[in-house]
Amino acid sequence: MATLTLDRVSKIYGHGGKDALKAVNDVNMAIDDGEIIGLLGSSGCGKTSTLRMIAGFEGVTEGDVKIGDRVVNRLSPAQRNVAMAFEGYALYPPLTIRDNIAFGFSRDRLKKAEVDARVKRIADLLEINDILERYPPTISGGQQQRASLARALVRNADLYLLDEPMGQLEPRLRAILRARIKEWIIERRLTTIIVTHDQTEALALCDRIAVMEAGVLLQLATPHELKDRPANLFVASFIGEPPMNVFKARVERDGGVARLIAGDEAGHDAFGIELPLSGAGHALGNRHEVHLGIRPHLVAIGGGGALRGQVVSNQWLGDQSHIGIDLGGATLIAVTDGALDVPAGSEAPLTLPLESIHLFDAESGVALMHGLEPAAPGVRAAA
Repeated sequence: MATLTLDRVSKIYGHGGKDALKAVNDVNMAIDDGEIIGLLGSSGCGKTSTLRMIAGFEGVTEGDVKIGDRVVNRLSPAQRNVAMAFEGYALYPPLTIRDNIAFGFSRDRLKKAEVDARVKRIADLLEINDILERYPPTISGGQQQRASLARALVRNADLYLLDEPMGQLEPRLRAILRARIKEWIIERRLTTIIVTHDQTEALALCDRIAVMEAGVLLQLATPHELKDRPANLFVASFIGEPPMNVFKARVERDGGVARLIAGDEAGHDAFGIELPLSGAGHALGNRHEVHLGIRPHLVAIGGGGALRGQVVSNQWLGDQSHIGIDLGGATLIAVTDGALDVPAGSEAPLTLPLESIHLFDAESGVALMHGLEPAAPGVRAAA
């Protein structure tokens, strides 16, 4: 296995022309040996272009890609010793699924018995033993995807690149295979990058996740850090289901207190909370406007809540309730474990715990505070 380093890597399509498009913008990333990294973002954010530059299917316009201590920018895909599972499967139609999986061993001079044993192990793992003698055109898209994944994971490579590896699988099978694939990768210390738009998949599989938008790497962090200490407003709003509640807020200072007045969509005052300036003063600086955020599952409903709102919806999803509450014209979503008897139209007291709120700069979106602690400096703002 090996480490991977991206040093100021950019990809510009139509470089030098008037219609040039910078699909990947100055990305820096250092991945440890045996680490599982997710590239997560919306369609067109640059994650697949980044993966293809690492694999060698796209040229690097600027910067360097290093696998171990080798700069591989000008090496062919075969020379990089990278295993890749494609979103489009890329199986060889004339070969059986068994031969497709074993194709990567053609240069390794392994005995047939060893190749057969390795193919059987990965086929058992991905539940495709029953199709090994069939051909790609005769099997379903989900089976082809598992065959492509098997062909990548069974190889002896320095780096494993998986592009939307389970997007065609039904939810139950996907959940089962996530655990098996992660165990396979960890046991063999496979340095792996997974491109996905599925947050659940990224959170379940990856040690760290790189969130990208408009070609920019906005944050590379653990799943826990992305949720609890997002670098900017985009990451805060993108990570989490349902997403973070975010409101525009006006800052008013009164003695040792900063009062945040959150507004509705029309800009009218909706509700307010108070922060001690002893903790918030440095982070707020002289700002008069911020974005105020809180995760839905950290909103506390009931008890002696200082805020009161009207319940506008209560959706039971089988293991949790998603409750919509109107606070002076601004709608907030709260998530509770189990069912909660607060019907639409009723009044509900609630609390926004100060240790659970997030503040972001109104213009750049850069994080200012997480709870009552200043956010880490030097993070990159959303593009």
